[in-house]
Amino acid sequence: MAHLNLDKLRAAKVESEPYRYFVVPGFLSAESIARINATYPNIEKGGSYPIESLEQNMAIKDVIGELDGPEFERIIADKFGIELDGRPKMYSLRGYTRAKDGQIHTDSKDKIITVLLYLNQDWKQEGGRLRILRNSHDVDDYVTEVAPDNGTLLVFKRSDNSWHGHHPFEGQRRSLQMNWMTSEGSKGWHKVRHSISAAVKKLTAA
Repeated sequence: MAHLNLDKLRAAKVESEPYRYFVVPGFLSAESIARINATYPNIEKGGSYPIESLEQNMAIKDVIGELDGPEFERIIADKFGIELDGRPKMYSLRGYTRAKDGQIHTDSKDKIITVLLYLNQDWKQEGGRLRILRNSHDVDDYVTEVAPDNGTLLVFKRSDNSWHGHHPFEGQRRSLQMNWMTSEGSKGWHKVRHSISAAVKKLTAA
């Protein structure tokens, strides 16, 4: 089955303030979310995990395969008016958020576009809701708050003012992050760093 709702993606409006971003609720269906969570890797620590450690039967691998396709890239490139063809892509998974996570940041300068796909079901917590922020110091000065659930997609163009963060939360919080990178070298560095932080050789299904 196809997981991505590309019609919703095409219809999404790109906001320009305080920087360029858009949100697509329900980019994945409830059926897709259920399938993903049934085989999601058992991540019990914070940090990002490389997708190379995924097993073949995990539904998230199919989602990654669709995100890796030319149509998704073409739509994103058109929306932001930038050339992404040939740019390296990096993927990483998260499954557990620590209390120290979510501090305000812009993402590193070697990232061109950040894609966040949220995989939790019916998020009830006050913390852990990503906010698009107006500044670098006040997490309550925001223009949009995104609950990390039900297949919601958040995409933004990295810039010196692409501030985002969330109030603290500790516990299971599943998401897939994808980035178009400036170079293969920067992609490789991030992969090494994520591998070290994961400190695992293979992830098993939950």
